[in-house]
This record gives sequence, C-alpha cells and structure tokens, in this order.
Amino acid sequence: MKKKKEGLHISHFRERGVLGLYFLLRFSVIAILVLEIFHGNWNNVFLCVLTLVLFLLPVILDKKFNIELPTVLEIIILLFIYAAEILGEIQNFYGIFKSWDTILHTINGFIMAAIGFSLIDILNNSDRFHINLTPIFVALVAFCFSMTIGVLWEFFEYGMDVVTKTDMQKDRIVTSISTTMLTDDNTEFVIDNIDKTTIDGTIDGQKKEVVIENGYLDIGLHDTIKDLIVNCIGAIVFSFIGYLYILGRNNGSFIKQFIPLLKRTKKVEELSDGSKKETDKTKILKDDDKTVSKTTNQTTKRKRGRPRKENNNLNKDENNTNKSGVKNENIKKQNNSANNNNNSSTKNKKKKRK
Repeated sequence: MKKKKEGLHISHFRERGVLGLYFLLRFSVIAILVLEIFHGNWNNVFLCVLTLVLFLLPVILDKKFNIELPTVLEIIILLFIYAAEILGEIQNFYGIFKSWDTILHTINGFIMAAIGFSLIDILNNSDRFHINLTPIFVALVAFCFSMTIGVLWEFFEYGMDVVTKTDMQKDRIVTSISTTMLTDDNTEFVIDNIDKTTIDGTIDGQKKEVVIENGYLDIGLHDTIKDLIVNCIGAIVFSFIGYLYILGRNNGSFIKQFIPLLKRTKKVEELSDGSKKETDKTKILKDDDKTVSKTTNQTTKRKRGRPRKENNNLNKDENNTNKSGVKNENIKKQNNSANNNNNSSTKNKKKKRK
C-alpha cells in the first residue's frame, strides 16, 4: 500500500513534467532535515516535515478533489513553499534579504486570487448550481478570497509568536513614533529622530540591558500591515486580469496558466450482460478558450438480467395476444367438431329411413 501511495504522487509529478524539480526540492529538504536533527533544532525539524507535507498539496487536489493545476501554477506553488519555509525561515533569507518577505506575500496575494477566481468561475459555468455572476462580481470575490487568506495567515503568525515565542512577525527598527501614553490629556505625543533605545530585561535567566541603536524596536505591527498591503496589490493585479479574461476569453493564454480547472471524470456503467463500460460524465470543452461544462451519456444503471419495464409490457401484450389466439383456435375446433357430429347424425338418420 505504501509503494502504491508513493507511486501516485510520483506518477502525478511525472505527468505534469515537474518530477525533476520535485525530487530536487524534496532531496534538499530531507538533507536539511537530517542536519537539523543532528543539531537538535526541533523547530527547524518541524518546518522541514511541514514542507514535505505541503509538497503533496497538488497531488491531494488532483486525486481527492479532481482539481487540475496548470503546470506553471504547480511549479510556482512548489517553489513558493520551499522559499517560504526552507530559505526564508531556516536559511534566514528574511533577515538577509529585507524584501524577501515582501516578494513572497505579493506572490501569495496573486496565487490566492487565482484560486478564488477559479472556484467562482467553475461555479459560474456549472449547470449544477445554475448561477450567473457578472465579471466584476467574480473579480471582487477573487480579491476578497485572497485578502481573507492573507488576514488568516497574519492571525497564524501572531498566534505562533505569542504561544511558541517565535518571531514570524518580523521586528523592525523605526526612528519615529506617535503615542498618547506619555501625556495625561490623551493627546498625541510624537518622538522623532530616535538615536537609541535601552531595554532592561531578563535574557536566559539573567538580568541584562540591551541597547538598540538608531531607533525603536517595533515588534511586528509594521511587518503585518506591510504584508497585507502587498497581498492586496497582488490580489488586485490578478483580479483585474481575471476581469479582462472573462470579458474576452479569447485573449486568456497568460491567465490560463494560473487558473485551476475541474478534471474530466468518468462514470462506470454496468450493462445487462454484466460487462462494464466507461462513459464520460463531465467533459471540459474549450470553445474559443471558453470552458464549458456539459453532461453527456447519462444512462441509468440496471441490474444484471433484469428486463426493462417497456420489455415487460411488450411481453405481456404478446402473451395476451397469443392466449387470445389459442382460445379462438380452440373455439373454432370445437365448432367444427360439433358441425361434423351434426352432419354425421343427419346422415345416419337418412340411412335408417331408407
């Protein structure tokens, strides 16, 4: 069973043409996982295991939910997971490259808008739900979906920082603050050109003084708001492109690389002779780059050897006609025999008279 399950995701990535990239990223994560186990850094071990699980996301969407990710989108998702967890957290790219977090959150806003757009667009073109949404409404829902995911992620970062004492909401040094805590009448008090900040606290069980040069240490507010802003920018960009795509789908070669689609599913029919036949239940047809969902070859299942109702009625009619025909023939025979008896009796009477 394990070999079969492992073969499923390998065959999936082989079909998508990204098997080499998947093995390269997976081998890198496993190597880092082994090193972190030797170093005893269990937080990084957890991140490596989480990354390996997230790598199976495209397979889960494909096999469990029949959602086909375009190859370009699948490559971006794999690289995004690796860049966020392995390079960003473990290799400290967030600290080395100040714009690393900004780039990832912008891409996240773009991808989440694509996923939200595809979900609504699939429902919009489905005969099952019978809804007809305007292009502007689809774009708006895609934008809101992306922003909702972004907000939930910031909730997660804040929760991890509070509960496990991590620093997912990256600190930032600022040189100016505005506060009402230093006044008695609740008016704003602005402090500009902060040279340094002195913090007295306990570090590793010892009382220490920490001096922060060139400013004041912000503990994540600026990072959170900045992440939401760039997430909003990525969502707006894709929502606008998606809006144009719905208006004129003939020019959607770029956006189709980022929109997941429902796969073609098959329905197994059991015929009267016991044989099985696969018929298309849902087909994704592309007519002038427009995705249309149609239901075809809808046949009902019937048990083996059981005749249809129409055949039963026909058989009953035939039996009735056959029975009526037999009855008529029997009546005719009886009449003929009676006539023959009458004729023979009259002939006998005539002979006796003679």
